[in-house]
Amino acid sequence: MLKWIALVVVLALAVVLVLAANRPGTFRVERSAYIQAPPEEVQGYIEDFHQWPRWSPFEKLDPAMQRTFSGAEQGRGAVYAWAGDGKAGAGRMEVVEIDPGRRVTIALEFLKPFKASNTAEFTLAPRDGGTEVTWAMFGPVPFVAKVMHLFFDVDSMVGKDFEAGLASLKGLAEKS
Repeated sequence: MLKWIALVVVLALAVVLVLAANRPGTFRVERSAYIQAPPEEVQGYIEDFHQWPRWSPFEKLDPAMQRTFSGAEQGRGAVYAWAGDGKAGAGRMEVVEIDPGRRVTIALEFLKPFKASNTAEFTLAPRDGGTEVTWAMFGPVPFVAKVMHLFFDVDSMVGKDFEAGLASLKGLAEKS
C-alpha cells in the first residue's frame, strides 16, 4: 500500500514539474481605464512617487510601511523604496524612462516576500478629451514561479489591484 501511495505522489510531482516546465517564461498583467484629464496631468501623478500614497492600492497594504525617496524628485531617476511587514514586503522602484504625455517605465525590484525583477509601464493615449491609461507589469517567470502559477492566477490577483489603483488615479486626476 505504501508503495502505491509513494508512486502516486511521485507521479503527481512529475506531472506538476512537466506542466510547470511548459509554462511561458514571461508574464504580463495589464488593466486600462479612461480618465477625463489630459495625459500630462495624469503622468504627473505617476512619475512622482510622492503622489503614489494618494492613489496606489499597494500603499494601503501596511500603514506603518517605511518609505524612502531618493534620486530625482520626480521623473527619470526618481527612486522609491519601501519596507513593510506582511503583504507589503520590501522593494524598490525607479523611473527609468519617460516619454512625455505617452509613457512612464519603472524598474521594479521586489526583495520580500520573494525576489523578482519586473517592469511596470504606464502608457497614456489621448482619447475624447481625456486619457486612456494602461498600467502593465511584465517580466520573467523563473521555474519556481512557474510551479506557483499552476495554482495561483497572477493576472486576477494583481489585476484587481491595478483596477483599484486606476480607479483611485481617475478620481484624483478628475478632481484637479
